[in-house]
Amino acid sequence: MRYLAIIFFLLCASFATAQIKDYTTQKVRLSQTEAKIGDEIDIIFEVEIAKDWYIYSSEFKAEGPNRAEFTFTPDASYKLIGGIQAVNPKRKHDEVWEGEVAYFEKKAEFRQKVKIATPKPKIAGNYSFQTCSNVTGQCLPPETVEFTIDNNTLKVIGENGTAKPEKTEDKSEKKKELEDNPKEEAKNDTVKNASPTSKEEATKDTPTQKKSKTKPASKTENESLLGFMLLAFLGGFSAILTPCVFPMIPMTVTFFTKNKKKQDTTNMTEAQIKAMHAKYRRKSLQEVGVYALSIIGIYTLLGVLFSALFGAGFNNWLSTHWIPNLFFFFLLVFFGLSFLGMYEIVLPSSWVNAADKQADKGGYLGIVFMAFTLALVSFSCTAPIVGALLVAASGGALIKPILGMLAFSTAVALPFAVFAAFPTWLNGLPKSGGWLNAVKVSLGFLEIAFSLKFLSQADLVYHWGILNRDVFITFWIVIFSFLGFYLLGKMRLPHDSPTDKIGVGRLMVALFAFSFVVYLVPGLFGAPLRPLAGYLPPETTMEWNITASRANTTEISERQNAPKHSSFLKLPHGIYGFFDIKEALAYAKEVKKPVFIDFTGHGCVNCREMEARVWSNPQVLKRLKEEYVVVALYVDDRKSLPKEDWYVSTFDKKTKKNLGDQNADYQIVNYSNNAQPYYCLINANEDKLAEPKQYDLNINNFVNFLDEGKKAFHAQ
Repeated sequence: MRYLAIIFFLLCASFATAQIKDYTTQKVRLSQTEAKIGDEIDIIFEVEIAKDWYIYSSEFKAEGPNRAEFTFTPDASYKLIGGIQAVNPKRKHDEVWEGEVAYFEKKAEFRQKVKIATPKPKIAGNYSFQTCSNVTGQCLPPETVEFTIDNNTLKVIGENGTAKPEKTEDKSEKKKELEDNPKEEAKNDTVKNASPTSKEEATKDTPTQKKSKTKPASKTENESLLGFMLLAFLGGFSAILTPCVFPMIPMTVTFFTKNKKKQDTTNMTEAQIKAMHAKYRRKSLQEVGVYALSIIGIYTLLGVLFSALFGAGFNNWLSTHWIPNLFFFFLLVFFGLSFLGMYEIVLPSSWVNAADKQADKGGYLGIVFMAFTLALVSFSCTAPIVGALLVAASGGALIKPILGMLAFSTAVALPFAVFAAFPTWLNGLPKSGGWLNAVKVSLGFLEIAFSLKFLSQADLVYHWGILNRDVFITFWIVIFSFLGFYLLGKMRLPHDSPTDKIGVGRLMVALFAFSFVVYLVPGLFGAPLRPLAGYLPPETTMEWNITASRANTTEISERQNAPKHSSFLKLPHGIYGFFDIKEALAYAKEVKKPVFIDFTGHGCVNCREMEARVWSNPQVLKRLKEEYVVVALYVDDRKSLPKEDWYVSTFDKKTKKNLGDQNADYQIVNYSNNAQPYYCLINANEDKLAEPKQYDLNINNFVNFLDEGKKAFHAQ
């Protein structure tokens, strides 16, 4: 149902947020596998890194990123010589961290020199590093890997090539030496390659993990990207069915399929004539192929430029700040009104004429300019669709605008290539007419409908209270009702042709629009409308809801004061909970319950979907209400806090002044994660009870997650 709705809407923005999985393989080896007592050998730490990922090195100037860090367990059987050495890391000035950083791509190598002191050395410890993505800009929690080197790995031999017997007096002498010189013992304890602040941030509440092989890409992330590409392809297909593009198909195909030269065939045999026509056909197919590829290249280049200007690094700002959200809202309304016929969006005629003159020169370069001319001529119809798709892509990864434009342009170029290959199919094309304008007007209604998503986003983050869930649904009911009446011919707009009857296809689309309106109506009275959970404002924003369950009145009556920030933040399904971590921890200690942390955001589509589809399940809801203290930490809320609550982050050294910044900083510092939804189970002392969980619509998995945390809590 969800994807059917997306296909119908065509131009919906995709805000899915999901953490990206790790892509590393670790290996520890020695520079030599045999050594004598007193020899110095290198321990070599290697990390294979997947494409588009990198890890930070162990030493650089910038403060903020988690450096690679190595810790050795003290033992009398070996001695550290110097510190850890990173082998040929790349270096660059990072504007985000305001300084030079060192990093590795593809493969990282670190070396530590040690001196063998006894016949049976036991070298153990762990090392941690942080993996980040060049594509999305996200960083994973610092990964800690343990290692052990003993007699199975390193063989110690005597001067004559035989194993040297262990001398008990050596141990005692070494022990006495360490007791007499505690500084030497401290020196062998830990090799620190990061600042104390950085190390504390990297290890605080970070789970120790052992990973030995590359993990596949996130299923949710791939589905989101594929869904967006499908959306973009449908957008390109809808652009074909507009008055600016559709009439160009037969004109362009006829140009490519006609013979460019008139040749006298009087003295030619039938075989020669046949060969000549085959030659012309091959040439026309080659030319139309260049034409189609040029269309794809032009629009994909637009995606590349947009990606370079508004890549993944702007994701959070684009998703939450009122300036881009209001800009996108008015932009889509502007495009929508142009489709309805209020005005035409046109480029200067001099641009079109200049491109057309270049196209007249002929040759493959002329064909490229023909494609460019098509893009300029069809601008008034394609710009609103392209703009809406790029706006949708702005909330995603760096590659998203490029793939979106690739899918869009492929759909636009496809009919030109197909009809050039099979020109007789042109006879089956419907004639241009009023139906083309009907398609254009329908797209205008859709653009205006989805512009409300951006206004709603800013409204939620800044608590303006102008577009609550019931108001939003009311607008959609009215817009899609007007769309249905328009398709039935009950109203005419500028550029519409008079019509006495409508076709079956138009009738079916009208029926779909009215069916969608009927589906929306119960949402005014509190129906969850789960397939649209990620796109509508949350149910907690409704002014009244006859289906809403009541919060646990027993717990509420036990507390005299309402939870902090509960005047403008609400939990779904009548769950009693908190919006401040300190308050939640204090209450958890009071009632002796574990804590369920929900790192969420107003603009997080997957968060709303999890609440609508998973939290609403009776098994899950019962556990959340009765067995856990729930705290929702909104990472994108712009609520300003009193000056006495401000603090400087140990992570990025910036002052955190609003609620969202503080919640996001808490997630990054304590869990080394910045993706939502992200669910953590802890006790009142902030000890982890289970591995954190992310977006997962499998109810059994979520129930098991909650049960695992409860079991660990009682075991403690």
